[in-house]
Amino acid sequence: MTDALRSSIEAAFRDRELLKQASYRDAVLATIEALDKGQVRVATPPVGPNDDWTDHAWVKEAVLLYFAVRGMERIEVGPFEFRDKIPLKRDLDKAGVRVVPPGTARYGSFLAEGAILMPGYVNIGAYVGAGTMVDTWATVGSCAQIGRDVHLAGGVGIGGVLEPPGARPVIIEDGVFVGSRCVVVGGVRVRKDAVLGANVVLTPTVPIIDVSGPEPKEYRGEVPERSVVIPGVRPKRFPAGEYGVPCALIIGERSASTDRATSLNSALRDFQVAT
Repeated sequence: MTDALRSSIEAAFRDRELLKQASYRDAVLATIEALDKGQVRVATPPVGPNDDWTDHAWVKEAVLLYFAVRGMERIEVGPFEFRDKIPLKRDLDKAGVRVVPPGTARYGSFLAEGAILMPGYVNIGAYVGAGTMVDTWATVGSCAQIGRDVHLAGGVGIGGVLEPPGARPVIIEDGVFVGSRCVVVGGVRVRKDAVLGANVVLTPTVPIIDVSGPEPKEYRGEVPERSVVIPGVRPKRFPAGEYGVPCALIIGERSASTDRATSLNSALRDFQVAT
């Protein structure tokens, strides 16, 4: 079934005239329904220890085509009125998901059983793993992939990556803690059990510098497993003088304890990380 959907989506994305045919529109609708149920994903996690994440550009193409086949409509939720092309997720009770008003998850996003959405926002194409909390005013952008047992603290901004379809989405792997007001955008990947202190900003170009050893080691676009990260600045010379530019500093490593809560509390305490 997936191969047939992919073939139709890729053909319609190349030639939008095909959307005039019911079979291609149905393929778009079926793909978004599968996204909503977690049956397909924009990116799938590695299977073996030597594997990497696999991106599925055709699924993002389906999301873009969905905007083309849907019309604007009025959506009423109690006393609230919205006007949009995409409805809200439904049957949250059957999915075992908790959503606290006015938390909002768009149809075409997936929240696994045990996920908690406080008054935040999850956009179409996003995946939120089991046991993860999207805290108050945190946002999960289009197609972002959030793992199991993640905590996105208050005001966190996880950027959406929808165009071009081949661009890598933001990926937050299992067990990560993302502190208040952090921003992660542009396809950045945060590996398992990492800790981002409050106000860390990560883009593909922001240097992530490991300063925990005798010599600095620099990363871009990826935070290693179990890293403890805080915001930093480093000097850079410009024609007008020398100024501090933002970077992120890896100041240590979270313990490999099987009890993630204990490991997290220890990391926050030992490294005095603001959350």
